[in-house]
Amino acid sequence: MRWALVKVSLAVTTMVVVAFAVPLGLVIREMARDRAFSNAEREAAAVAPALSITTDRDQLERVVASAGSEAAMAVHIPAAGEGGEALDIGERRASEEDVAAVRKLGRASTSSVSGGSTLLQPVALSTGEIAVVEVFVPESEVTNGVGTAWAVLAAVGVALILGSVAVADRLGVRMVRPAQRLVEGAHELGEGKLGARVREEGPTELRLAAVAFNSMADQVVQLLANERELAADLSHRLRTPLTVLRLNAASLGDGPAAEQTRAAVEQLEREVDTIIRTARDAKPQTAAAGPGAGCDAAEVVRERMEFWSALAEDEGRKWRVAGADRPVRIPVARADLAAALDALLGNVFRHTAEGTAFAVDVHNGEDAVIVLVSDAGPGIADPEAAMARGRGSGSDGSTGLGLDIVRRLAEGTGGDVRIGSSVLGGTEVRIWIQLDGRERPPRRRGHRGSVRRRRPGRQGASFNRSRSLP
Repeated sequence: MRWALVKVSLAVTTMVVVAFAVPLGLVIREMARDRAFSNAEREAAAVAPALSITTDRDQLERVVASAGSEAAMAVHIPAAGEGGEALDIGERRASEEDVAAVRKLGRASTSSVSGGSTLLQPVALSTGEIAVVEVFVPESEVTNGVGTAWAVLAAVGVALILGSVAVADRLGVRMVRPAQRLVEGAHELGEGKLGARVREEGPTELRLAAVAFNSMADQVVQLLANERELAADLSHRLRTPLTVLRLNAASLGDGPAAEQTRAAVEQLEREVDTIIRTARDAKPQTAAAGPGAGCDAAEVVRERMEFWSALAEDEGRKWRVAGADRPVRIPVARADLAAALDALLGNVFRHTAEGTAFAVDVHNGEDAVIVLVSDAGPGIADPEAAMARGRGSGSDGSTGLGLDIVRRLAEGTGGDVRIGSSVLGGTEVRIWIQLDGRERPPRRRGHRGSVRRRRPGRQGASFNRSRSLP
């Protein structure tokens, strides 16, 4: 494109220069010629008054000498009467035929001679005859200044051509470089470099193309991330039925069929873990619920606790639900809240021993709803590391996606997730769900993941009163 613009500019400018310079050069040559012959006419006019008065040779020679040099001017006087003698003053250069033609026609004319041209000017004498004044115009005087003028025109034309080429080249660079960056960005994106972007510069069309490319690249990244996140989310939701299968398989006893069933469940769980770890390569995406979306948190809590209560009875786990006896509306999709609860409760069953108690509490405030999932297990030694693992692949056999699902759900509403010590003595995961979608104001450290300890007596009484769903 760059060289095409240069060639077009070169061709157009050359045509314009030729179209103007050639006629202008011819005009300059004609002007120089007219100037030379105008001077010759003035010299011839200076002799005309003397010829109309006298034809004396001496007097005419003095007039010719005063008007111009003898080498440049001549006077041809015809013979007076039949016995008269023709008189020629100065050097004759024009032919007899040209002089005779001027006398006959009675008007001035020019003729070419060796070394230049001559101007033949007729002058009427007192006797009625026609004399001819001949003025020699050298070729050097006809072309005087023409060469210099043509050289100036040529220099101006070359300067215009070079200037147009330089301007076209700069404009070409301004257009080509953004286009090259756009091509390079497309190649990088095609090679899998999802961070490839193009600077929005250059002409308007290329800027719009860069904007469209960057928007497309962002959309591609978003689609790939959503696809991987969906795969991870769906795979993680398989963990809930897998937990049930693993627990049921453990109660099958001994025998080849039981061993095969347990081996198949373990293999399936490993495959699901592999899928989750592979999908976790993408950055997690968060999105708040749209207008009108939401669910009754209390109803979802009761539903999921009814599901997990069967397993809890089989393993001898005490459980408790509090705050789910009245509707609690939150701006979260029902499926997302159910997935988050299943992820946390599945972690309780997976990472604590049989017989470990757990509880789910729902606290409804003016601007936020808090869901607490706590257990009486050994707790988490490093809550910060657990949350960090929730943002990536686990290194201790945990995929880390369970906490990530919960974190995305809370952050989608402007809330957050904290891990601390529970009143049961183990781990407590607090989900802060903002109701109006605004960022939650900073709170004191005592409210950011730590809870108050209750006396053991009150703890046991609480569980004795809450063995069944409200």
